Amino acid sequence: MNIQLHHVISDLTGTTGLAIVDEILSGERDPGRLAKLRNYRIRASQQTVMKSLVGDYREEHLFVLRQSLQSYRHFQRLIQEVDLEVKRMVKELPSEVDLQERPLPKEKNPRKTPWRNEPPALREDLYRAFGVDLTQVPGLNTLTTQILLTEIGPDFSRFPNSGDFCSWLRICPNAKITGGKVISSKTRPSKNRAASALRIAAQGLHRSQSFLGNYFRRMKARLGTPKAITAAAHKLARIVYHMVTTRQEFDATVFEALERRSQHHKHLRLRAQARELGFDLVKLNPEAAS
Repeated sequence: MNIQLHHVISDLTGTTGLAIVDEILSGERDPGRLAKLRNYRIRASQQTVMKSLVGDYREEHLFVLRQSLQSYRHFQRLIQEVDLEVKRMVKELPSEVDLQERPLPKEKNPRKTPWRNEPPALREDLYRAFGVDLTQVPGLNTLTTQILLTEIGPDFSRFPNSGDFCSWLRICPNAKITGGKVISSKTRPSKNRAASALRIAAQGLHRSQSFLGNYFRRMKARLGTPKAITAAAHKLARIVYHMVTTRQEFDATVFEALERRSQHHKHLRLRAQARELGFDLVKLNPEAAS
């Protein structure tokens, strides 16, 4: 149809896009009237939207557009039915925590709108099934936690310790030694969906200002991105195992000592580098700097 609307708005299946498509299929052809349907959050001006709606409204193109819209909404309904069925099945799991004595913790950094593929209102059910709120861990969200539940279940007793858990996920080094010499330490290949979810969560730590975010960036600078993702996923797996097996909520203050030690080592390293170059580091007085 030579309509350029998808280049003007970021999401054609959003509020503005679907409203305009519905009006086109209802018989409206005036770009001015169609452009008035734009949501106030759309950055493109009304004039820009009008120009993008000038096209060839031939009958065969409208037929394909109508079928495509019907297919999209049909699959959206199927996805909603799946989400409702998953929620029903999760509710049937035995509860590991009394919500009256230990209510669901406040959500960290809540989003105004959920992700497109995020299950609706499943956080409380996951908290009840695991006994702890795994979404409090930086990088983990409702979708990641749901994958862990469906792939592993709420009971981690089959794994004697966190090392066995990480080995099952195949996110730990697989050392190959011959003649007392390590010839390879690559992780074994795996199609484990739980491990894939933890790797995706590790990638989300890139901009996190937490200890785990600092750890990921430090490993990335030292080892490169692929190995840093594996290392961060390994640390997330250990945190998840500890929380589920001990029923202890995530406590960021535990990492404060590790962060102070990391900052201390960085300070010593900078002083050593300055001495090698013939300089000496002097602590700056904030009042003098201002």
